[in-house]
Amino acid sequence: MGRKKTILVFTIKCIAIPAAAVLLLFLLNIPYREIDDEKYMDMWNLRMLGNQINEVEIANVGSSHGAYDFTYDELTEEGFSCFNFGSVSQTYQYDLALLQEYGKHLEEGCVLFIPVSYFSFNNETVNETEAQALSVKYYHCLSPKNIPDYDLYTDIVTTRLPVLSAGEDLLKLLPGFSPALKVLAAGETPGTEGSDGAAAESGEMDESAIAEFAKRAAARYDRHFNNKENLFLPEREAQLLSLIDYCKKHGLTPVLITTPFSSYYNAPVSEEFLDRFYGTINRISSDTGVSYYDYSHDARFGDHLTYFSDSDHLNAEGAKYFMEIIAEEVPELRSVIRE
Repeated sequence: MGRKKTILVFTIKCIAIPAAAVLLLFLLNIPYREIDDEKYMDMWNLRMLGNQINEVEIANVGSSHGAYDFTYDELTEEGFSCFNFGSVSQTYQYDLALLQEYGKHLEEGCVLFIPVSYFSFNNETVNETEAQALSVKYYHCLSPKNIPDYDLYTDIVTTRLPVLSAGEDLLKLLPGFSPALKVLAAGETPGTEGSDGAAAESGEMDESAIAEFAKRAAARYDRHFNNKENLFLPEREAQLLSLIDYCKKHGLTPVLITTPFSSYYNAPVSEEFLDRFYGTINRISSDTGVSYYDYSHDARFGDHLTYFSDSDHLNAEGAKYFMEIIAEEVPELRSVIRE
C-alpha cells in the first residue's frame, strides 16, 4: 500500500510541477506581451491601414532613408492619403512582403517611392545576428505566408509566447523597476536617436558639432562599406526587380529615388563604386521603364548640415524641404497632387 501511495504521489508531482510551470509561463506572458510590443513601435503605423488610412495615393517603402526622409504631414492636411512603409535596415525583400500584406489598401495608380541607397544592393546590417534580430519584428505585422524564410519556432517565441525569449527584459515585470534599469536591460543607451544619434539642431553648427558630425559620418561609411565582401549582391537586384514587378501587376506607379546625403557621407565614396552604383540603377530603370531621381549629391542639401539628423538622414526640417522639392520636380508625384 505504501509503495502504491509513493508512486501516486510521484505521478501527481510529475504532472503538477510541469502544469504549474506552464501556467506561470502563460500568466507571465500576458503582461509581458505589452512590454514586447513596445520594441516594435516603428511598425505600429501599419495598424492604421484599413482603419484611419484607406485608399493610399502616395507612399514609400525603404530602409531608414525611406522611414526618415519622407514626411507627409502637409500632403495629408491637403486631403491626400499617404503612408510610409519604411523601417530601419529594411531590404527590398521585406518591402515586397509588406506590400503583399497591405497592398490592398493602396489605390490604383498610387505613387510608390522606392529608395535606392548605397547599401541597397548589399545589406545595411553588419552581421547575421543583427539581421535575424531585425527580421523578428516582421513576425509582429505579417502573416506567415508573407514572412520571408518563415520559421514556426521563431513565430512561437516572438509573437505567441514572447516571454520565452524575454531574457533580461523579464526584469521589467518586477514592481518598482526603474526606467533607467529598463533601458539598460533592453541594451539601449539613454539619449540615442533613431538613426545614429547625431542630431543637428536648426541654426548654425559650431566647430565641435561639425567635428562630431564628421566623426559620425565616418562611422556610417564604415558600417555601409567596410568589411563587406560584395557590395552588389545579385539577389538584392532580383528583389528590387520583383518589387517593381509587383507594382506594375497591381497598378501602382513605382519611382526609384536616392535621398539627399551630406557631403561628409559622400566624400569617402569612391568613383569606382559610384560608377557601378549608377550603372546598376540606370540599367534597371531603362529595362523596367521606371523613372529614377537622384538627390544624393544635391547642392541644396549637401553642405547644409542643419537639414540632417546625421550624415545620411534628414531631420524634420530637411524632410519637409525634400518633400516640397520632389512635389515640384518629380512628375509622377506632381501629377497626383495637381489632379
